[in-house]
Amino acid sequence: MSVYVPNGREVASEHFAAKLAFLHQLRQHLDSTCDPGAGVVVCGDFNVAPADIDVFDPAAFVGATHVTAEERDALAEVVGFGLHDVVRDCYPRTPNLYTWWDYRAGGFHLGKGMRIDLVLASRVFADQVSFAVVDRNARKGKQPSDHAPVVVEARCASSGVGL
Repeated sequence: MSVYVPNGREVASEHFAAKLAFLHQLRQHLDSTCDPGAGVVVCGDFNVAPADIDVFDPAAFVGATHVTAEERDALAEVVGFGLHDVVRDCYPRTPNLYTWWDYRAGGFHLGKGMRIDLVLASRVFADQVSFAVVDRNARKGKQPSDHAPVVVEARCASSGVGL
């Protein structure tokens, strides 16, 4: 599945409530349509930095969206389906694995980013990941997106299915 989780805009806004509801509904969808023991991948822009290591300065985000306990708990509920953050699994303590930078404030060149684009995979795929990278070079072009692509390679020999 490819997802775009709503931004949430401001804590305590109707948009923030919709973001939390979306994540809750995503978990319900996984529960009703997928088998966590099978090959499941959910990836995209989650608009949530899973942990403090995933932002350039946690103190800069106090009171802001993307890092609240409510958002992180809702994301953890999705992950709790039996999914693994395969990029973080490859680089458990590596800082600066950002996938998003504010283009209006020159965040990319200042190293002020967040990791909010995630690849979450069930164990059958997560165990087969051979490569994961945030393609920062794609973010360096003229008029680039404020996001960098996340590339993950996995091969499941038993099923012949790759991601």
